[in-house]
Amino acid sequence: MSEAVDEVSMLPGIGKRTALRLVLHLLKQPQGQTSRLAESLKALRETVRFCVECHNISDTERCEICANPNRDESLVCVVEDIRDVMAIESTSQFRGKYHVLGGKISPMDGIGPTDLYIDSLVQKVANGTIKEVIFAMSSTMEGDTTNFFIFKQLAPYQVATSTIARGISVGDELEYADQVTLGRSILHRIPFESSLKNS
Repeated sequence: MSEAVDEVSMLPGIGKRTALRLVLHLLKQPQGQTSRLAESLKALRETVRFCVECHNISDTERCEICANPNRDESLVCVVEDIRDVMAIESTSQFRGKYHVLGGKISPMDGIGPTDLYIDSLVQKVANGTIKEVIFAMSSTMEGDTTNFFIFKQLAPYQVATSTIARGISVGDELEYADQVTLGRSILHRIPFESSLKNS
């Protein structure tokens, strides 16, 4: 049992006490239910992968968004992680494609530009099919640093860059914004250079 508690406590936001409580709860459940949970977690690791184009999670090589011919390939929204894709998709206000970085630049956490999917974004832009890149990172110091770094990487290319309007409070994470505010932020995005002057 101690091994199960140790493994559960490695999940984000779960301490030893909570892990123990969860393990004890599982022990009280019918064995079939616990087995289904174990099998579903195993299947998750074996079947879910990352999209080869945008790095979103997917059951196939290309995710549903990238494979959808009705999405605007010339418009790419750059987000930190998969939760941000889900948040923006829930607004039904964005018809372009995404690029999931897999995090944000954070030297304090040992995360640098090479730890993120930035090179593949620059390569997409270099290919010439993208007309606008929207920065939809959280309005934190790390998010702004990541936006600025990518902006500098894209400077040699003829591509418009914009950032979501600041209907999102400074310091807020994107995934917690309500759908209306987030939807308006996408629709009323501003040129990225303008956001630099205002900061």
